[in-house]
Amino acid sequence: MTPLVVIVGPTASGKSALGIELARRLDGEIINADSMQLYRGMDIGTAKVTPAETGEIPHHLLDVLEVTSEASVAAFQEQARQIVEQIRSRGRTPIMVGGSGLYVRAAIDVIEFPPTDPQLRTRLTERLQEEGAAALRLELRAADPESAAVIKDDRRLVRALEVVQLTGRTFSSFMPQRTYEPSLGPVVQLGLDVDRALLHERIALRVQQMAEQGMLQEVQALEAAGLREGRTASRAIGYQQFLQVLDGQIDQAEAVESTTVATRKFARRQETWFRADPRVSWLSAPSEHLTDAALEAIGAAGR
Repeated sequence: MTPLVVIVGPTASGKSALGIELARRLDGEIINADSMQLYRGMDIGTAKVTPAETGEIPHHLLDVLEVTSEASVAAFQEQARQIVEQIRSRGRTPIMVGGSGLYVRAAIDVIEFPPTDPQLRTRLTERLQEEGAAALRLELRAADPESAAVIKDDRRLVRALEVVQLTGRTFSSFMPQRTYEPSLGPVVQLGLDVDRALLHERIALRVQQMAEQGMLQEVQALEAAGLREGRTASRAIGYQQFLQVLDGQIDQAEAVESTTVATRKFARRQETWFRADPRVSWLSAPSEHLTDAALEAIGAAGR
């Protein structure tokens, strides 16, 4: 069976370019695993591949959500796995590309998603606003100390309490194990290893280019389409900063600087996430021999 090739790594490391090159060499089709590239219109700020860059290579799970929608990891899991099967049925190679770690894990690993209850979540959110995060964190610490120790984000704090109250189980008990989903067949993960200083330079250049390409105009258009109402999309790095420009809180130069700093921090979190997975084969990037090294790693995994 043709392996599912998964390309991971920090933002601005060159994942999209490698994915396209491998698709050409392996007669492949690409599956997006960047949660923000699921959204229509979020093009410049997510460095989404352009039609000129994709060429004849089919790309899946790009532009499938409106900015007012909330992305669902569970829905992504189902869709991505169906697409892998469809690509293989055409005799082609599925290539998943993206830096959203949980989305990648959801697609390739055995993972169980806990149920949701919108009414309970609303009540917990109201309590968060009224009582503050400290009170809810204390409650979570009593029920699920492992999750309480690592969760820093208020949304995840609410979600963890929702799961505890709905299931009687800890939120941490639903975290995936590093076991590939058997129905997917062979999986090969490739990670792009870029020198930290060089990666920071690439991030700074990318953000500057985004501003020059019309990031502010893109955010203006998305605001008219309901960006502020989107719980997920409005929080995307770059978009929240340029919304502040529209509000007159900061100027564009400050937005570029803030976006650059936030992206560097995000890149470090991505590296920490993917480095924790021993199944990832790391490739030095950029390199003129990167594609050959990737093909060699894919071949070695199949032997």
